Amino acid sequence: MAQSAGSGRTVILTVDDDPGVSRAVARDLRRRYGDAHRIVRAESGEAALEALRELKLRGDQVAVVLADYRMPRMNGIEFLERAIDVYPGARRVLLTAYADTNAAIDAINLVDLDHYLLKPWDPPEEKLYPVMDDLLEAWRNDGQRPVDTTRVVGHRWSARSSQVREFLARNQVPYRWYSSDEPEGRRLLSAAGHDAERLPLVVAPDGTALAEPEDPELASLVGLATTPAEEFYDLVVIGGGPAGLGAAVYGASEGLRTVLVERSATGGQAGQSSRIENYLGFPDGVSGSQLTDRARRQATKFGAEILSAREVSGLEVNGSSRTVRFSDGSAIAAHSVLLATGVSYRQLDVPGLAELTGRGVFYGSALTEAPSCHGQDVYVVGGANSAGQAAMHLSRGARSVTLLVRGPSLEASMSHYLIQQVEGAPNIRVRTGTVVDSAHGTDHLERLTLRDVKNGSTERVDTQWLFAFIGAAPRTGWLAGVVATDELGFILAGPDLSADGRPPGGWRLDRPPYHLETSVPGVFVAGDARAESAKRVASAVGEGAMAVMLVHRYLEQS
Repeated sequence: MAQSAGSGRTVILTVDDDPGVSRAVARDLRRRYGDAHRIVRAESGEAALEALRELKLRGDQVAVVLADYRMPRMNGIEFLERAIDVYPGARRVLLTAYADTNAAIDAINLVDLDHYLLKPWDPPEEKLYPVMDDLLEAWRNDGQRPVDTTRVVGHRWSARSSQVREFLARNQVPYRWYSSDEPEGRRLLSAAGHDAERLPLVVAPDGTALAEPEDPELASLVGLATTPAEEFYDLVVIGGGPAGLGAAVYGASEGLRTVLVERSATGGQAGQSSRIENYLGFPDGVSGSQLTDRARRQATKFGAEILSAREVSGLEVNGSSRTVRFSDGSAIAAHSVLLATGVSYRQLDVPGLAELTGRGVFYGSALTEAPSCHGQDVYVVGGANSAGQAAMHLSRGARSVTLLVRGPSLEASMSHYLIQQVEGAPNIRVRTGTVVDSAHGTDHLERLTLRDVKNGSTERVDTQWLFAFIGAAPRTGWLAGVVATDELGFILAGPDLSADGRPPGGWRLDRPPYHLETSVPGVFVAGDARAESAKRVASAVGEGAMAVMLVHRYLEQS
């Protein structure tokens, strides 16, 4: 059984089957190095290998491994040979008796042994510590550093691997990516007892490992809140885009018991934007992730709860209470609800794309994939600001970026400042009147067939990357029959509920609906999900704040 002292420090591991010798080695090591290093000891090669695997999963670094040569079942050389597979950068020392010196010399070539120590090593100040000092210095000079982040092992063309990376990035969770084809990825898989058939593998900083996790499992693994602290609130905000975050900030800061529920990650479509340059107060621009991170921290500072990876499946009216139901069957209730569910990008309905989604074909910016596009030819579909922002971001590393626009120009849908930037980028080409006709590839995107919308002519181009921004659809299907929507599914509110200005049918209050109030009293809407909204970050934040003012008015009169 392995024993250790301390935690969070670089590890020195020693293994000897003689308990007395094992304790003596650990004692001498701890006396000199215990303040800066964690000393782990084991009494068999098998126990030491298990300890190394646990350390690998936790992300700890092992600087030196000392193994006794004469151990039953697995001698020191055999152990060190297997330890290399787990920690190839660790310095390796063999403890041996004088009679086994030749075996130690042979091990120098067999396991790339760094040193061998003769027993007994007394006094350690002369025979042990100088050797250890040199080995630790050599280890540090190799640039070995502890890793205290979540680690993801996956395949480049795995759709779920890409989704997990995007989930972590958008939730501001630091992580390191390892391909299942590279040595460190294989070592992590082996340490976790998994093979490359079950990807991605996600390893938390504490060593907990999950293969093929769903979003709720992943959120819990990395420490995101998924369970509400209470059963009843003043305000439940559904959706964590700019409107939802704005409402959470103002609601919590004004004393409302507020909880924000997000199905994936806060920020919405704005959170995926590489650069927002026309948002008030940021003359040099701000990335969507930066803006989202600040808003999220601001909301939690005021006491708002934020629940991640929770899918809302229903809304019920129970007297003065509004009940929000989750897809797992649980529910929370509140005096009022704000629908800030935003929109999702529509998918291209052309042959081949569905099979390659997440494997070279992405809807939205998928900024985690941008480094992989370095030096390659990238295609972006869309003519609005989101497509232009993505094209500019990708152009920093890609060899070329081709913007495919169905219409005759960008002027009708893209901001003037962004058009100027796109036109000024030397490696961005705009192809108007062009659409994707089909996609081709086996395990990932390899080629696209493009079609000219005027004459119908087609052209095949080689590419491994396609990012699509082709309009948005509201995430309101789960509200069918509960709140009134227009023919496209956008939620009607306030004066838009009725053409003649009268309250909608079924409205039982003496007053008319407030400006952002839906057909259900106490249920409000803000942001892109609202019919006739401006579809801008600034207006969404403003509507979120305005909705909180109306919630106060509703609560005062209820």
